[in-house]
Amino acid sequence: MSKICQITGKQAITGNNVSHSKRRTKRRFNVNLFNKKFYWVEQDAWILLTISAAGLRTINKMGLDAAIKHAANKGYLTEIKYLEF
Repeated sequence: MSKICQITGKQAITGNNVSHSKRRTKRRFNVNLFNKKFYWVEQDAWILLTISAAGLRTINKMGLDAAIKHAANKGYLTEIKYLEF
């Protein structure tokens, strides 16, 4: 799976290294991603999402169900991995 937040759609970008030499190189700015388990009350199931720190704040602000619906409408959330316990 690629390094994209499933809630906000954030992904890595490229930019220039800041060095004090004449050589120009590119660098990659990665997203602060991590895997997090959530209990989805509406579905009565545990799910696993790959989210960024900004995505976690979005879930805390909007709630899990509203954030998942918003991400699905935007096209960021293509699949949800359900966990079995």
